[in-house]
Amino acid sequence: MTEGGEIHRVAETVARRSYGKLVALLSSRTRDLAAAEDALSEAFAAALKSWPATGIPDNPGAWLLVAAKRRIIDAQRAKKREQIASSTVALLVEELTHIEMSEIPDHRLALMFACAHPAIDGNLHAPLMLQTVLGFDAATIASAFLISPAAMSQRLVRAKARIRESGIPFRVPERADLKERLPNVLEAIYAAYAEGWSDPAGTDAAQRELASEAIWLGRLVVELLRDESEALGLLSLMLHCEARLRARRNRMGDFIPLSEQDTALWDHAMIAEAETLLFRASALAELGRFQLEAAVQSAYAVRRISGKVDFAAVAKLYDALFEITGSAVVAVNRAVAIGELDGAEQGLAALDAANHVSMSQYQPYWSARAHLLARAGRHELARMAYDHAIGLAIDPAIRSFLQKRRSSLP
Repeated sequence: MTEGGEIHRVAETVARRSYGKLVALLSSRTRDLAAAEDALSEAFAAALKSWPATGIPDNPGAWLLVAAKRRIIDAQRAKKREQIASSTVALLVEELTHIEMSEIPDHRLALMFACAHPAIDGNLHAPLMLQTVLGFDAATIASAFLISPAAMSQRLVRAKARIRESGIPFRVPERADLKERLPNVLEAIYAAYAEGWSDPAGTDAAQRELASEAIWLGRLVVELLRDESEALGLLSLMLHCEARLRARRNRMGDFIPLSEQDTALWDHAMIAEAETLLFRASALAELGRFQLEAAVQSAYAVRRISGKVDFAAVAKLYDALFEITGSAVVAVNRAVAIGELDGAEQGLAALDAANHVSMSQYQPYWSARAHLLARAGRHELARMAYDHAIGLAIDPAIRSFLQKRRSSLP
């Protein structure tokens, strides 16, 4: 790799590992989220200019923090806002050299709660946290939330201005406000994990780092809020999913469905930790979505011990989950579980009952329908459903898996 390429690689690595921590620290001091992001962006640009000549510093994260702080100070002075500038200088002059990243206070959880404040549009809580804490760009977030990048960018800019103008505090809220804002924080963490989990082969370093970061944030919430059952449930859910990472693809990169995965490849220590967290959550007697989703994964994980999935438990858990969420995703998964428990025709009946216009472009619906039709011996209809599923599949490995299933029909 060329020296310039190495510089870029280090900068990208630092961005993934320390972006949220640096933005959280800077914005907690200045109360200006947009300014913190701008300063950090300029610091990265300065690094790419400076490091090829001076060499990569021993602590790149600390170098970036110092550079970003100085840019915030310069920006305030340029605007001739002397009072604000002097207070900013007073807050930022410390630790200007030789700062160890381990010594930088971690304000990420406080930043997430600021982003989930009731004064911010509820539809922007998760996108705002994904950008500020985890460094997603507006285009990536817009793609996930099915709106244009320009519209998402404008909404995020307005939300950051709202935080600054309303004086929203950068702190973990008091107990009375916690119940209202914690679900938004947990949703954002789960969205981040799902983005990383979408790279099951582990070939995209940025995505794998994202999944690890989401689990780390989940651990942080559990550590600080020990008696929050849904925080425990979310961490349990993520660990159950992460434990099966190695089994989701074979050595050739082919997709392996959960029912066919080699349980010996599962991370049994991680599953044990997930089970402990779920037990702690259940003892708090406050049932919620993430606990139920974790319980579903726990029921599937029983196969490592008994050799079979407890589909009766899975179906009951999906019943309860559907009552809470009314989610089309849950409805499809519930139908598949019913098909395994009571037969393919019963599963198809449940799938038909859940069908509505939104399912027409939902790939898992067509995959489930094709699977159940094939089991029911309705092969021509199964072929048509597989064609729909294959056309909607984004992941090449899943598309290949579905094509093999279709070609195996009589």
